[in-house]
Amino acid sequence: MTSFPNRSEAGKALAEELASNGYHDPVVVALPRGGVPVGIEIARGLDAPMDLVMVRKIGVPGQPELAVAAVVNGDDPRIVINESIAAHVGLTRDDIERMAREQLDEIARRRGIYLRDRKPVPMKGRTVIVADDGIATGATMRASLKALQQRGPARLVLAVPVAAPDTLAELREEVDEVVCLLTPQPFFGVGAHYADFDQTTDDEVIRLMDEARELGQRREGHGPQ
Repeated sequence: MTSFPNRSEAGKALAEELASNGYHDPVVVALPRGGVPVGIEIARGLDAPMDLVMVRKIGVPGQPELAVAAVVNGDDPRIVINESIAAHVGLTRDDIERMAREQLDEIARRRGIYLRDRKPVPMKGRTVIVADDGIATGATMRASLKALQQRGPARLVLAVPVAAPDTLAELREEVDEVVCLLTPQPFFGVGAHYADFDQTTDDEVIRLMDEARELGQRREGHGPQ
């Protein structure tokens, strides 16, 4: 069932697919942590700057990998709830909002570690390519896309190596374009399609985002400010 050696190789395969589309003035936005090794390969391949969308999955108590919702930070934090899962496990919106507050604290911690004093990459009027290592329930990605839509991109592109077919079909409504290399049926989880799916560390994210900063500085020096 394995299809990709690791996240970096999956990112290279995605970058090759995306490079043929001739995007104007692209910026890559990755979901940390697992989306960063994928996103940096796309940024390299397209010679594009990269930023992060800081989002946290809200897992069902006792089943942390089952996402009942996701939260994206900002001046007005956005929570996207998987209503069917919430109803199935008996969680109310108040329950989910309480759990979201804990995740917002973690987002703030990680933003400080990963980006330090770095300013957000401008996205208004640009092609924004949103990258992750894969999509299962889609709660995290759905929240990310809704948050990014508010930043005024000219075109929003979802780019992932592998995704559950039904989830991907739903997410198509949120973007202008989807680039996904694998939509296996039946879908047994993102990790089933990687030989190496070890957790991406904070140190790896910091290293890759430092490289992304350099890529962005080179490109932004020749592009629109």
